[in-house]
Amino acid sequence: MIDHTHNVHAKSWVEEGSGRIDFPVQNLPWGVCATHGIVVAIGDKAVVLRTALQKEILQFSNEITNALMQNSLNDFMSLGSEVWTSVRHAIFDLLTGDPVLEILCEQTELKLILPATIGDYTDFYAARNHATNVGKMFRPDGDPLMPNYLHLPVGYHGRASSVVISGTEITRPHGQLKPDDSDPIFAPCKLLDYELEFGAFIGSGNTIGQRITMDDAMEHIFGIVILNDWSARDVQKWEYQPLGPFNAKNFASTISPWIVTIDALAPFRKDGPARLDSDPPVLEYLQPVTEDVLDVRCCVSLSSFSMRNDDVGAMQLTKSSLSNLTWSFAQMLAHHTSTGCPMNSGDLIGSGTISGETKDSRGCLLELTWRGTEPIDLPDGTQRRFLQDGDELTIKAWCESEDAVRIGFGKCAGVILKANPEG
Repeated sequence: MIDHTHNVHAKSWVEEGSGRIDFPVQNLPWGVCATHGIVVAIGDKAVVLRTALQKEILQFSNEITNALMQNSLNDFMSLGSEVWTSVRHAIFDLLTGDPVLEILCEQTELKLILPATIGDYTDFYAARNHATNVGKMFRPDGDPLMPNYLHLPVGYHGRASSVVISGTEITRPHGQLKPDDSDPIFAPCKLLDYELEFGAFIGSGNTIGQRITMDDAMEHIFGIVILNDWSARDVQKWEYQPLGPFNAKNFASTISPWIVTIDALAPFRKDGPARLDSDPPVLEYLQPVTEDVLDVRCCVSLSSFSMRNDDVGAMQLTKSSLSNLTWSFAQMLAHHTSTGCPMNSGDLIGSGTISGETKDSRGCLLELTWRGTEPIDLPDGTQRRFLQDGDELTIKAWCESEDAVRIGFGKCAGVILKANPEG
């Protein structure tokens, strides 16, 4: 719901910076610092909730206060959307009122950690363009989309233990590979890829046997982060039949550290997802009932080791949008819980690779290079079919419209390290 916290004329007493800033007072994303606990970003600074509460600059009920004094957001997120909104209002009012400098710290001083303890991580495959491109590559003589694709959001269970924060270095994985003309071997992955995704953090969950319906699915989602689901394509090619990805995607998934809340995204929600006239009707339990699509724009850039060493700027690979999804996060959550599967506070849902219709909006190197047959030329004179050691991959995201203040997500970045010689 749009309210006074989205006022385009609202200004904070905190210096927010100039130009295309990510964290104006209309945003107020949440993070967790290793030493300060829960923090909220404003400009290039952060509100330390622990300090504001201890000094009684912010005052809430004991339940809310105890949740905000923790070193993760799980307890706070579990309190539900009404509490999230009321606390957002209080922080907004504090930052637009009289200055209270003692509650602030510089973001550069923060060691940000995972914002929540992630109990379960499920990754979906929700962008038709990506699924179609992959289908054309791997099933050139058949229908690129499987028969179920337009009837339900396809997903698989990932590894919560390997979700890491932006800036974490990514070691090239080993895996079982199957060269075309020989027996399988165990070796470092040669076809390492990124996947442009977003992740939704579950706030309040459901009990086993109960469903989350489309009527209130968005009320269960606390907020969104950028997600890069690193993928070993050669491992994936050999292992994925018949049960889908396993080791090819279990070694690392990187998220941005700041959770942009559903409240902050209210001005950027719209109807959808869009479907073609030829698409089959969606079953009633997946029918959209609110503005569930989030209009978030994003771009991916790559910088090789030599480019950084020579102060050459990163090269943009992709520019896309979360609105390219065929299935919304609300539909993913409603389908996931349709059996009565319980969701817990801190669970993470990945969107799957987000690709648009044009080549420059494809969300991974598998698509951009069309399975390695169309290499990309970098400014340092090298080519990329897949990621090389020393490459840094950065994803940025933001929302903007004529009727709202631009807000951003920060960045989701990682550098590829060579494979561990011990395997």
